[in-house]
Amino acid sequence: MINKFLYTVVALSMTVAAYAQKSDGTTKSLVKAEKEFAESLAKHGAKSAYLSFSANDALVFRPNPVNAKTFYATQEDSKNVSWAPTYARVAKSGDWGFSTGPYTIDGAEKTYGQYLTVWKAKDGKWELALDLGTTHNKPLNKLETSYIEPKEYYKPKFATDKQRAAGTDIIVTTEKTLNTTLKSYGVAAFAGFLNPDARVLFPGYEPIVGKDKAMAFYNGMVKNMTLKTTKADKALGGDLAYTYGIATIDYKADLRESFNYVFIYERQADHNWNLIMQVFTPAER
Repeated sequence: MINKFLYTVVALSMTVAAYAQKSDGTTKSLVKAEKEFAESLAKHGAKSAYLSFSANDALVFRPNPVNAKTFYATQEDSKNVSWAPTYARVAKSGDWGFSTGPYTIDGAEKTYGQYLTVWKAKDGKWELALDLGTTHNKPLNKLETSYIEPKEYYKPKFATDKQRAAGTDIIVTTEKTLNTTLKSYGVAAFAGFLNPDARVLFPGYEPIVGKDKAMAFYNGMVKNMTLKTTKADKALGGDLAYTYGIATIDYKADLRESFNYVFIYERQADHNWNLIMQVFTPAER
């Protein structure tokens, strides 16, 4: 009887979790999953929430990338983190998307920052794939909420491993080109890769929104930057992709610093890939 009761509880919890993270290929469903993730953490704690919502191969940057389930298996169930998405998008294939927005950590001193999470759809539900964030002072500006739905739905009926690898290679090549251009022209190279509505999350700064503001930020502070790509992934619909790796930044103040980065790219009408999101977090050596 006890075993039957435990089995029923486990089965029920799995059903509830699957329903809570239900994916229908829309940004609305991803935002719902993000909010339910935050609610789960507030109610049950970080350990429980991350173990429930994360994919088996999910990465969290704490500060360097580590497996989410391995990391949180040894953590306490803290409930002092809260967040809410203000910007979210989903690929037209509905297989992955991302959200970003402000977070706070309550403690002796409240911590403020911005997060980015990448989600992937598996078996009809959203699973956390990447999670990282930056910190800054108490925010002075409030960002407008923008949840962008795919304009169309497209997912190839059949996609071989070779085709997936070829799609990923395109993103890796794009980032290699960006890195080469950065070496030749410095941060001015970003002018040819940033989308007009690009967003930059950088430690110590509130979100930098728009290509002009991003370029002013880079030109004002950064002398050189080099990128070392660790991994890339491309949506099956061919419209969105992300990379992560290590960025080495030489400041104009004769200081060098290393960051973990996550870049999100969008395919343009001319088939070029532009950056729509850049997130930098300090790397631990």
